[in-house]
Amino acid sequence: MHRILHVFRAPVGGLFRHVVDLARLQAAAGHQVGIVCDASTGGERAAQALAQLAPCLALGVLRVPMNRNPHPSDLAALRALMVQARTVGATVLHGHGAKGGVYARTAVIAGTSPIRAYTPHGGSYNYKPGTLRHRFYMGIERLLALRTDVFLFESEYVAARHRAYAGTARLARIVHNGICESEFQPVPLADAPYDLLYIGELRDAKGVPYLLEALGRLRREGRNLRLLMVGSGPDADLLAARVRTMGLAGAVAFEPPQPIRSVLSRARVMVVPSLAESLPYVVLEAAAAQHPLVSTNVGGIPEIFGTFAPRLVPPRDAGALKDGIVRVLDEAPEARAALFADLGASVKARFSMQRMGADVLSGYAAALRDRPRAGAHTSAVTVSTISTEVRKPVQ
Repeated sequence: MHRILHVFRAPVGGLFRHVVDLARLQAAAGHQVGIVCDASTGGERAAQALAQLAPCLALGVLRVPMNRNPHPSDLAALRALMVQARTVGATVLHGHGAKGGVYARTAVIAGTSPIRAYTPHGGSYNYKPGTLRHRFYMGIERLLALRTDVFLFESEYVAARHRAYAGTARLARIVHNGICESEFQPVPLADAPYDLLYIGELRDAKGVPYLLEALGRLRREGRNLRLLMVGSGPDADLLAARVRTMGLAGAVAFEPPQPIRSVLSRARVMVVPSLAESLPYVVLEAAAAQHPLVSTNVGGIPEIFGTFAPRLVPPRDAGALKDGIVRVLDEAPEARAALFADLGASVKARFSMQRMGADVLSGYAAALRDRPRAGAHTSAVTVSTISTEVRKPVQ
């Protein structure tokens, strides 16, 4: 039995969903699980989610202030994690995201040496190569790799970015995000749906300005389309102002974060205009629900689409995004339904939640087996050559 502490910053979005799913699966498998995360993000929705998860958290929840960027308060958060890990007798520290990965891998636990697992979830790996920020964070990743027992990359894309910019990994697995059986049921449309739907953070890095520009072009071409934007984020006010400046106030509605399936029922096509991603749950969930979908070709999204990846559009191109939307809207209903049913079936075959949970536990076990001989040699094995450790996506 493992005593697992999942360490991450913000209890929001896909990363949080990943941790919640893992905690449930691991608790059901007989392991004891706890969480260490930020105290200042997520609001009431995060508090409710953690309260619902509480029966699965035998090691409890510790929430301490954590800043998104490097900050002097990191020392206090790290100290709190070390005390918590020692108190509960953690045997696994699983860091998620850049900040959680730093804490989990630098914590020193007196008298014990827990397995240190790391799942990046994109994050700092998505910074533009060659920039000062990218070089800084990749330098940190190279150092922290020395303190990492196993990398559990959520996509082939992030694994390749690590290999290219942070070096080789002695032990690594690709553990794709997975979703549950009930999420593969189609979502019927409501009576008065919107035409387009965006779900996610409201910030420029998600490509929202390109979606607004595509919508403006569509309306100028005589397509009286309406867009529903669901989410929150640091650029919410700026994006709302942009909508007004573009004359789209009557065509765009903003709503706060909410369960994705209830929102999918209110729009004909979901649009993902992202500039960078790892393996986004929002794409998995929409594809699993057989919902018409237009997405940019970034990060691990082609891994989700598999043989359907040629339908993806280039990022930072409002014209290409517009054309992708038109192609889906103008397809014959029967052909469109068949296409996205096939995509849903493909996702179901490759992105199981049970498989995700089993692969994570298998990664912990591999790290534990590897420990006695870890210091006996210095040779490194690249992520791409660990044939017994990495599962390639089925195409």
